[in-house]
Formats: sequence, structure tokens, C-alpha cells
Amino acid sequence: MAVHEITMKDQSVERIDGADAYAQEGPLTTFFRTDPDRRLIDRWSVRLASFRTADVTAVRRVEPPTGA
Repeated sequence: MAVHEITMKDQSVERIDGADAYAQEGPLTTFFRTDPDRRLIDRWSVRLASFRTADVTAVRRVEPPTGA
């Protein structure tokens, strides 16, 4: 499961576990968990977190290590 790290304007870093996608919704950047069979943001997607887009300076997707 992917993790997104969001760097904010004040240099703090927020971590969102389980988000498959993100999109801008008006003044907010919102992170979603989607259906595993569909990588679309639709009405069945679950909103996990939202941040003011003006406060976000970077978004980075971190994939888990492969193998065990």
C-alpha cells in the first residue's frame, strides 16, 4: 500500500497511509483510497485527508519495499 508524504509551507511533513490518488477540489488537495480494481476517483472513493492547496509545497508517493 502506498504512502504519500506532503511537505507543507512551514516545512512540516504530513504522511497519508493508504491513499491511492489525490486531486484538487476547489481550494483543497484531497487524498483518496480507491477500489483496488478501479484506479479512478469516483463516488465510491473514500476521502482520507484534505489540505489547503496554497499550504502544500510538495507531494511525494512512497512505494513500500518489494520482497520480504
